[in-house]
Amino acid sequence: MAEDNFTLTTFYTFWKAYQDHIEGALAPLTDSQLELRVAPHLRSIGEQALHIVACRAYWFTDFLGEDGGEEMKVYAGWNEIALKLGASVPSAGELVQGLERTWQFVADCLARWSPDEMRHTFPDDWDGKPVDVSRAWVVWHVMEHDLHHGGELSHTLGMHGLPADFPG
Repeated sequence: MAEDNFTLTTFYTFWKAYQDHIEGALAPLTDSQLELRVAPHLRSIGEQALHIVACRAYWFTDFLGEDGGEEMKVYAGWNEIALKLGASVPSAGELVQGLERTWQFVADCLARWSPDEMRHTFPDDWDGKPVDVSRAWVVWHVMEHDLHHGGELSHTLGMHGLPADFPG
């Protein structure tokens, strides 16, 4: 097998490119387009974007304890909105700003953390069972969460004839 020359930085670079595609797809949308959904019981385009922003802020601030200031607390609070189907969501510009700001926060943390810090674990509870999850696992979880919900977002945009060119 050939030597693997990729580093984690490579994956973060691709993640950033994916993030940029999400921003580009959201930026031109109107409020009524943000309300479009695949089915009445599924998240709208705006709710999906809000959920991505809220997840990043929650895991890095509330769970990992990173200090993101008041702004990240606000974005983490978007989780409460994201849990309510049909809740009013911020404008496309505000969602894009949330994606940009949470991305920069994540990128700053990734640039600062050492390999030992990535291995550090945090207690959690899954289905009533105590577990320890590493900082690296949280980073992976947030990345795969972005990819999962970005895919939903792309699908919803495409269903409604809106540009949804995400790399894949």
